[in-house]
Amino acid sequence: MTAIPPHISLDSGANPQHSMIWLHGLGADGYDFVPVAEELQLPVAMRYLFPHAPEQAVTINGGYIMRAWYDIASNNIDQQQDAAGIHASSRLINQLIEQEKSRGIPTSRIYLAGFSQGGAIALHTALRQPEPLAGVLALSTYLPLAETVASEITTAAHATPIFMAHGRHDDIVPYALGIASKKRLETAGMPTTWREYDMAHSLCTEELTDIQDWLSNTLKRAPITPKKL
Repeated sequence: MTAIPPHISLDSGANPQHSMIWLHGLGADGYDFVPVAEELQLPVAMRYLFPHAPEQAVTINGGYIMRAWYDIASNNIDQQQDAAGIHASSRLINQLIEQEKSRGIPTSRIYLAGFSQGGAIALHTALRQPEPLAGVLALSTYLPLAETVASEITTAAHATPIFMAHGRHDDIVPYALGIASKKRLETAGMPTTWREYDMAHSLCTEELTDIQDWLSNTLKRAPITPKKL
């Protein structure tokens, strides 16, 4: 069995009945999005898990060792993709999903979220789940190994809503690649909400508001346990 990756855990209230696994971007770590999660005001208590990506050499950065969910070999990030690394990281996230299920959180109350590389892994993992997830936050990211989606997407995944957000001036994950990924997801039958902002490879206040609103709406799909503070 694949080992559960090291991670930070944060409960927004007592006895959370919903979980969110939030993946950081290249070169960051699990602490990166803790302050973002702390800003979200949701109608239920949420358990946030922030895993640390493994440390590995990244080709595009001269082989420098850093936290990365997979290797990047080219400035054209949708080419020469590290399929083995993507699959390996997806298995790590599946271990966290299984951990939450063992705690009594059903798959329908587990969210995946990720920024940049982390968002790519969140999308890849969600599309291959045997049961629908509560939802996916895919921020400033793209759909990796897009050519395999048609043959690998599960029937259950079609019930998992996706929120995609991207900056129009993103020079790390190009805006055009984000749009193309969104269209590929829609063609595959995924319920996808798209938002774009006047920003680069980042997050903005308007985006956080949209994330909070989207999450609050998706939480209405499942029985809600009142937040206890």
